Amino acid sequence: METFNTLCQQFGQILNGKPDIENGICSVEINRDIPVTIQGRPVRGNIETEIMFEDLDQYGYALNRGVTVILEKEVPYFVNTLVKNGIIISALHNNWLYTKPNILYINFQSVEPPLTFAHKVAEALRTLRGSR
Repeated sequence: METFNTLCQQFGQILNGKPDIENGICSVEINRDIPVTIQGRPVRGNIETEIMFEDLDQYGYALNRGVTVILEKEVPYFVNTLVKNGIIISALHNNWLYTKPNILYINFQSVEPPLTFAHKVAEALRTLRGSR
Protein backbone atom coordinates (compact mmCIF):
# COMPACT_ATOMS: atom_id res chain seq x y z
CA MET A 1 0.00 0.00 0.00
CA GLU A 2 1.19 3.50 -0.76
CA THR A 3 2.39 5.70 2.05
CA PHE A 4 -0.02 8.29 3.40
CA ASN A 5 2.27 11.11 2.21
CA THR A 6 2.39 9.75 -1.35
CA LEU A 7 -1.36 9.22 -1.37
CA CYS A 8 -1.90 12.78 -0.15
CA GLN A 9 0.38 14.17 -2.89
CA GLN A 10 -1.58 12.26 -5.55
CA PHE A 11 -4.86 13.48 -4.00
CA GLY A 12 -3.62 17.06 -4.38
CA GLN A 13 -2.51 16.53 -7.97
CA ILE A 14 -5.90 15.15 -9.00
CA LEU A 15 -7.65 18.11 -7.38
CA ASN A 16 -5.12 20.61 -8.75
CA GLY A 17 -4.33 21.95 -5.29
CA LYS A 18 -1.59 21.93 -2.69
CA PRO A 19 -2.00 19.09 -0.20
CA ASP A 20 -1.29 19.45 3.50
CA ILE A 21 -1.17 16.81 6.24
CA GLU A 22 -2.10 17.72 9.79
CA ASN A 23 -3.21 15.39 12.61
CA GLY A 24 -3.57 12.44 10.21
CA ILE A 25 -5.81 14.36 7.81
CA CYS A 26 -4.82 15.06 4.22
CA SER A 27 -6.48 18.24 3.01
CA VAL A 28 -6.39 20.28 -0.17
CA GLU A 29 -7.54 23.88 -0.35
CA ILE A 30 -8.57 25.33 -3.68
CA ASN A 31 -9.24 29.05 -3.96
CA ARG A 32 -12.30 30.22 -5.86
CA ASP A 33 -11.96 33.50 -7.71
CA ILE A 34 -15.34 35.01 -6.79
CA PRO A 35 -15.50 38.67 -5.80
CA VAL A 36 -17.94 38.80 -2.88
CA THR A 37 -19.26 41.54 -0.64
CA ILE A 38 -20.96 41.09 2.73
CA GLN A 39 -23.13 44.03 3.72
CA GLY A 40 -21.54 46.00 0.90
CA ARG A 41 -17.98 45.39 2.14
CA PRO A 42 -15.53 43.40 0.00
CA VAL A 43 -14.38 40.07 1.38
CA ARG A 44 -10.59 40.07 1.35
CA GLY A 45 -10.09 36.57 2.67
CA ASN A 46 -10.00 33.54 0.45
CA ILE A 47 -13.19 32.03 -0.88
CA GLU A 48 -12.19 28.42 -0.97
CA THR A 49 -12.95 24.78 -1.29
CA GLU A 50 -11.48 22.25 1.14
CA ILE A 51 -11.38 18.56 0.33
CA MET A 52 -9.90 15.98 2.69
CA PHE A 53 -9.56 12.37 3.72
CA GLU A 54 -8.73 10.61 6.96
CA ASP A 55 -8.94 7.27 8.73
CA LEU A 56 -7.60 5.06 5.96
CA ASP A 57 -8.48 1.43 6.71
CA GLN A 58 -6.65 -1.78 5.77
CA TYR A 59 -8.61 -1.99 2.50
CA GLY A 60 -7.60 1.51 1.36
CA TYR A 61 -10.97 3.11 2.15
CA ALA A 62 -11.16 6.44 3.96
CA LEU A 63 -13.64 8.92 5.28
CA ASN A 64 -13.61 11.59 2.55
CA ARG A 65 -15.13 15.03 3.09
CA GLY A 66 -15.41 18.30 1.28
CA VAL A 67 -16.93 21.75 1.47
CA THR A 68 -17.06 24.43 -1.17
CA VAL A 69 -18.51 27.86 -1.52
CA ILE A 70 -20.94 27.80 -4.41
CA LEU A 71 -23.03 30.28 -6.35
CA GLU A 72 -26.77 29.55 -6.49
CA LYS A 73 -26.70 29.03 -10.25
CA GLU A 74 -23.89 26.44 -9.89
CA VAL A 75 -25.78 24.23 -7.41
CA PRO A 76 -27.69 22.01 -9.89
CA TYR A 77 -24.61 21.18 -11.98
CA PHE A 78 -22.34 20.53 -9.01
CA VAL A 79 -24.93 18.49 -7.08
CA ASN A 80 -25.92 16.44 -10.13
CA THR A 81 -22.30 15.51 -10.78
CA LEU A 82 -21.67 14.51 -7.16
CA VAL A 83 -24.89 12.49 -6.89
CA LYS A 84 -24.25 10.78 -10.24
CA ASN A 85 -20.90 9.68 -8.79
CA GLY A 86 -22.39 8.35 -5.54
CA ILE A 87 -21.19 11.18 -3.29
CA ILE A 88 -23.48 12.07 -0.36
CA ILE A 89 -24.56 15.72 -0.08
CA SER A 90 -24.70 16.33 3.68
CA ALA A 91 -25.59 20.04 3.73
CA LEU A 92 -26.38 23.03 1.54
CA HIS A 93 -26.57 26.24 3.53
CA ASN A 94 -25.57 29.85 3.75
CA ASN A 95 -22.99 31.11 6.24
CA TRP A 96 -23.48 34.81 5.63
CA LEU A 97 -26.41 37.13 5.09
CA TYR A 98 -26.42 40.09 2.70
CA THR A 99 -23.82 38.72 0.30
CA LYS A 100 -23.46 39.78 -3.31
CA PRO A 101 -23.51 37.55 -5.18
CA ASN A 102 -25.49 35.18 -2.99
CA ILE A 103 -23.10 32.42 -1.95
CA LEU A 104 -23.88 29.09 -0.34
CA TYR A 105 -21.76 26.33 1.14
CA ILE A 106 -22.15 22.69 0.21
CA ASN A 107 -20.78 19.80 2.26
CA PHE A 108 -20.27 16.34 0.79
CA GLN A 109 -18.82 13.02 1.89
CA SER A 110 -18.09 9.39 1.08
CA VAL A 111 -16.27 6.31 2.32
CA GLU A 112 -14.16 4.95 -0.53
CA PRO A 113 -10.55 5.06 -1.74
CA PRO A 114 -9.39 8.70 -1.54
CA LEU A 115 -8.13 8.86 -5.13
CA THR A 116 -11.51 7.62 -6.40
CA PHE A 117 -13.19 10.37 -4.38
CA ALA A 118 -10.71 12.95 -5.69
CA HIS A 119 -11.48 12.06 -9.32
CA LYS A 120 -15.22 12.34 -8.69
CA VAL A 121 -14.87 15.69 -6.94
CA ALA A 122 -12.50 17.01 -9.63
CA GLU A 123 -15.22 16.25 -12.18
CA ALA A 124 -17.77 18.20 -10.11
CA LEU A 125 -15.36 21.11 -9.59
CA ARG A 126 -15.07 21.50 -13.38
CA THR A 127 -18.74 22.59 -13.37
CA LEU A 128 -17.88 25.64 -11.24
CA ARG A 129 -16.59 28.94 -12.52
CA GLY A 130 -13.62 30.44 -10.74
CA SER A 131 -12.15 27.14 -9.49
CA ARG A 132 -8.54 26.51 -10.22
